[in-house]
Amino acid sequence: MADRPAADLPFVQSLERGLEVLHTLSDEPSGLTLAETAQRTGMTRAAARRFLLTLVELGYAGFDGRQFSLRPRVLELGRAYLSSLHLPDLALPALEQLASEVRETTSLTVLDDDEIVYVARVSGVRILTVTITVGTRVPAYATSTGRILLGGLDDGELEPYLARADLRQYTADTTTSPERLVQEIRRARRQGWTIVDQELEQGLRSIAAPVHDPEGRVVAAVNISTTTRTSLETMRDSWLPRLRATALHIGTEYAAHRGP
Repeated sequence: MADRPAADLPFVQSLERGLEVLHTLSDEPSGLTLAETAQRTGMTRAAARRFLLTLVELGYAGFDGRQFSLRPRVLELGRAYLSSLHLPDLALPALEQLASEVRETTSLTVLDDDEIVYVARVSGVRILTVTITVGTRVPAYATSTGRILLGGLDDGELEPYLARADLRQYTADTTTSPERLVQEIRRARRQGWTIVDQELEQGLRSIAAPVHDPEGRVVAAVNISTTTRTSLETMRDSWLPRLRATALHIGTEYAAHRGP
């Protein structure tokens, strides 16, 4: 869970624990038994049962007699966020155009704590092996859009992130050294784009650029995902100008939507 508010502010622990159960179910799409839920959350079986049955009663979870699993109603929570964000709807036409030009998958992501969240995605003609949909969350440090978004943080925010991040080795090429990550993130910030090559999944590479708001803050990142069949030279020389133009267009649309 995120850092708690100051002790003198109201804090509803039962709400925190209910959300923890919700997150735990989201980590196991096939479902969890009562015992498994209690074990993963560190709750007693009685406490876990109360929270699970409450989620069932509210329609956010289902129970088949053995396992509890999430129900489609949880999508309402994400849909409300996406509607308030506006960016996905504004970005989708530009992502579709870019995907048709490069014949690869394009995405828009935002930063949420230590992860990126995919808020818009258009599949290309060439199919990727990795399964990512709107709402998918992955660690920021191992992705191209993540490094762009982390580059939008100032150093006072970046250092605490690196201190707490779980820098897991996903492939032989994953960068897990905090010192090297700082260098890569600052390079992405300085040049306004970055390529991440096979660090999240073997054979997958992507190139990303930032989307800025009218004040110059990085509010999202756009990427093109491909496999090793596409050379790094093609990504830099052919795709990068189109990618940056797309990111600029999305930023312009976002500014116009916000108004003066």
